[in-house]
Amino acid sequence: MVRTVSELRAALRSGRFVVTAEIGPPRGADPDAIERKAELLRGWVDAANVTDNQGAHVRLSSLGGSLLAMRAGVEPVMQLTCRDRNRIGLQSDLLSAGALGIPNVLLLTGDHPRFGDHPDAKPVFDLDGVQLTWLARTLRDDGVLMSGQALSVRPNWLIGTVENPFAPPTEFRARRLAKKVAAGAEFVQTQYVFDVEAFERWMARLGELGVTERCAVLAGVGPIRSLRVLEFLRTGVPGIHVPEQVARRLRGVPENRVAAEGIAMCIETIQRLRAIPGVAGVHLMAIGYERGVPDIVRRAGVGPAAQPDLRASGSTTAVSTTAVSTREGIGHVG
Repeated sequence: MVRTVSELRAALRSGRFVVTAEIGPPRGADPDAIERKAELLRGWVDAANVTDNQGAHVRLSSLGGSLLAMRAGVEPVMQLTCRDRNRIGLQSDLLSAGALGIPNVLLLTGDHPRFGDHPDAKPVFDLDGVQLTWLARTLRDDGVLMSGQALSVRPNWLIGTVENPFAPPTEFRARRLAKKVAAGAEFVQTQYVFDVEAFERWMARLGELGVTERCAVLAGVGPIRSLRVLEFLRTGVPGIHVPEQVARRLRGVPENRVAAEGIAMCIETIQRLRAIPGVAGVHLMAIGYERGVPDIVRRAGVGPAAQPDLRASGSTTAVSTTAVSTREGIGHVG
């Protein structure tokens, strides 16, 4: 097995409230674009997702972006979608990530090409997100391909998935995540949480299903920095729920204060989420506003720069010991 060190795994084991963020690769072969974003995040987050042609728009690859992020001192979470690859390509990219020392992977179905910049592209979807999660666990823990052939060396990344607690039918979403956890997911990043009360009810359901004992939940957060973005989130993005009281609060301040109010609301949301049992951290989505991430996590009092490192004391939680087991002895659609 490749001995890949995942600081995200270690942070989750420690019981510290973790923070992940996102790095969107450029539309071009510009390595400095990744490094500039990583420079803004380094030391403030535990890891950063490198997105995989997000929204079905062509960008520098997640694999390449993850290597650049590591070179810049930020631990990557390499996203991998089923949209553009069959099972041969998916397995090849996962093995490449393992060989190159990428410590974390986030596996999802992916957006259909019709939503992106090549709407006539032929979608693949040979597997879905649940099947891909099972495949990754099988590669890592059993050391075999889907064909049954044995691997010469097994990868050792931490396996993540995504879920949207607010997409209809909402009563199905907790059970759907339970399926992904049964398939092998060790952490989950959720869609934006603007309705904390509804999210708390969803977390209670996860607890009833035993999910939070096996999977670290990172709640999605992000600042709404303009009324245009507010309307886009409310009407243009299926599955995102922005309560009316959030909209009223943002509309109730002068236009030149909306950005500051949105950031303040994001910080308040992080602090409220931190008090919910089973929430292991937050996934801060501030695409295009990476420069604001340090201020948000500093003011919220979270992240590696704001909290003591508990690893030296040996402190652990149920999530950390179960959800992110290394198992070394054994060998925004999700």
